[in-house]
Amino acid sequence: MKRFFVLTAVAMVVACADMRIPGMGGGWETLIDGDKGIENFDRVGDANWRTEGGAIVADKGKSGFLLTKKSYKDFEIRAEFWAASDTNSGIFIRCNNREKIGSAGCYEVNIWDTRPEPKYGTGAIVDVAAVPVPIQNKAGGKWNTYEVTAKGSQFTVKLNGVQTAAAQDSKFTEGPFGLQYALGGANGAQGGPIKWRKVQVRPL
Repeated sequence: MKRFFVLTAVAMVVACADMRIPGMGGGWETLIDGDKGIENFDRVGDANWRTEGGAIVADKGKSGFLLTKKSYKDFEIRAEFWAASDTNSGIFIRCNNREKIGSAGCYEVNIWDTRPEPKYGTGAIVDVAAVPVPIQNKAGGKWNTYEVTAKGSQFTVKLNGVQTAAAQDSKFTEGPFGLQYALGGANGAQGGPIKWRKVQVRPL
């Protein structure tokens, strides 16, 4: 009986050691948690970022970003977001110019179900890793989770647990990352909102 209790106690300790609580332990840093964390970013561009309904939201502006104050080299990002089908958004990583953010100076992990060139729509890394057309993994109308990993020249993207892109590219090696809102509707119209309710990063 004594041996049974010892083995049970050891198993419980091992199980606790394997637990990962988001934002605690394991090197994860929580930048957005519900409607908290907007102060962890610099605003670039004209998007109307605000806290609303338990998230950080934008739904107006030509193009704007929440840009991290820190720079990251090798990392994982976990982000929970809500988008409409015509929302134009994304996560721009390893940006090389804090004042001028775009797919020419960052890696753009896209959120845009109705992108005119669909192979670089939702789930793709623009101009680096395309997705099959028609797009199979759409984000519009629901909460989603992105998992983005950048390690050296290797990149992987998962949307709701399904890998949508993998690539090798060495143009950019380090930089801040930005959360985007931009025009996304038909013929340059405003498009739908983007909502971020959890954003975490872990350096590798």
